[in-house]
Amino acid sequence: MILNRIICLALGYVLGLFQTGYIYGKLHHIDIREYGSGNAGATNTLRTLGWKAGLITFLGDAGKAALSMGLAWLLFHQAYPGQAHLLELYAGLGTVLGHNFPFYMKFKGGKGIACTAGVLLTFYPPMALLCLLVFAGTVAATRYVSLGSILVSLCFYGQLVVFGQMGFLWVDKEFLMETYAVGAVFTVLAIWRHRANIKRLASGTENKISVSKSGSLNKN
Repeated sequence: MILNRIICLALGYVLGLFQTGYIYGKLHHIDIREYGSGNAGATNTLRTLGWKAGLITFLGDAGKAALSMGLAWLLFHQAYPGQAHLLELYAGLGTVLGHNFPFYMKFKGGKGIACTAGVLLTFYPPMALLCLLVFAGTVAATRYVSLGSILVSLCFYGQLVVFGQMGFLWVDKEFLMETYAVGAVFTVLAIWRHRANIKRLASGTENKISVSKSGSLNKN
């Protein structure tokens, strides 16, 4: 039912509005969007406020995606067992949308990578291992978090299709193509949100990862 999908998207969007980095910054009397890259996500929080703030933000943003998906499963797994996993994915997508485009922050949120990490861990945990290796290897080799994030989004979608074709996703065959379509939205959103980073990567002007000491702020 279309209504089920709308409910899951709306549920996810509401939970996505909990902006961990923004709230953490406000507790420390700053607007995180006025520092570093101007982004409210985990990477900018890490750069600006240090590793502890970055870790808390990552866990908060990944956790809200996992929570929204868990709630979707509780709501629909008994009545719609064959599509409950797909509905979880819709809830995860709603969380990314709420995180990226929070209405009360003039739609200026994060880039959704930590949320997406929470989605893939909840949706099909084995996908997380390869994505982690891709991200860690890319950042270690290049020190470009943006490049690692983009490659993770592509890795996520590639695995989604492979595991789906192998029948490992607990989704009825009639919903597989829809699952792939929803998964593609995650990847398109991630790449689109990193479009400025892609331009800087192409021109060789992208910032490499560096972590501020706690309390040492880097304002634009």
